Amino acid sequence: MRRREFITLLGGAAIAWPVAAQTQQPLSPVVGFLSGRSPAEAAGAVAAFRKGLSEIGFVEPQNVTIDFRWAEGQLDRLPALARKLVDRPVAVIAALGGSDSIAKAATSTIPIVFGTGGDPVANGLVASLNKPGGNITGVTFLTAALGAKRLGLLRDLVPAAQVIALLANPNYYLGPVQIRDVEEAARALGQTLVVLDGSTDEKIEAAFAALAPQHVSALLVSSDPFFDTRRDRLVALALQHRVPAIYQFREYAVAGGLMSYGTSITEMYRLVGLYVGRILKGEKPADLPVMQVAKFELVINLKTAKALGVKISDNLLSLADEVIE
Repeated sequence: MRRREFITLLGGAAIAWPVAAQTQQPLSPVVGFLSGRSPAEAAGAVAAFRKGLSEIGFVEPQNVTIDFRWAEGQLDRLPALARKLVDRPVAVIAALGGSDSIAKAATSTIPIVFGTGGDPVANGLVASLNKPGGNITGVTFLTAALGAKRLGLLRDLVPAAQVIALLANPNYYLGPVQIRDVEEAARALGQTLVVLDGSTDEKIEAAFAALAPQHVSALLVSSDPFFDTRRDRLVALALQHRVPAIYQFREYAVAGGLMSYGTSITEMYRLVGLYVGRILKGEKPADLPVMQVAKFELVINLKTAKALGVKISDNLLSLADEVIE
């Protein structure tokens, strides 16, 4: 071989080697994250989701990519956002913040891990908790089923309340169920209850304005991702109108809400991340039973109680898992 030909061959190989090496590196799987919430207010939940992924060996951006799609409280945007994830396509979809049924309708082939506040069997997400079937499994934290319990706690907080209001969103698919459950509990207790529509920002403002004319003494805010995206505004309105209120998640009490009762949303997001990681490692959704969050939290904000002039009974304080001074 002549010297010039040898140099040309060697130069060509030098160019080809990095390309070959690059093509041998596996691409990171892409996880679709679909949510009706907003990125700013859900930062703690996202951190818990990433923690669950990391516990099974997936850390962004080292070996996994997360494609976030947020509806920011506008749940009618979710079908289009789900379609974008399906068309990409992603390896797994984490369906959170009220997007569970939307994700299921969008694909029957891409694995889905949901986090839902409702009953996944009654709502048609899975065939059974132990054997979900199909391409979907997930975690239930049953926060939407705790309305009656929250009503009882609110009566303990304000025992003289003649009228209690329920702020609900009838347009949310779990909204009507929650309204029915709380109405039934109120009838059983002999408690006068008024249901206020909070399906839009304007209706939320109108609902709070209606509290005084309707002689409402306490407020129950139902479980809804739309309300989660308006968390700070809801807390501020309750303080402005001086109404004791109970909410679904600890995050409300941390933000200045008087009281919250529900399962741990951060634990739910961690478990969803864990299941997403297991599916990325090869397990099938149909073989993963639906998990249920068992950690319940009663949180009381004493600073807010003082601002509202509400005295918290010793009995209620003894039941609290956390008291914010």
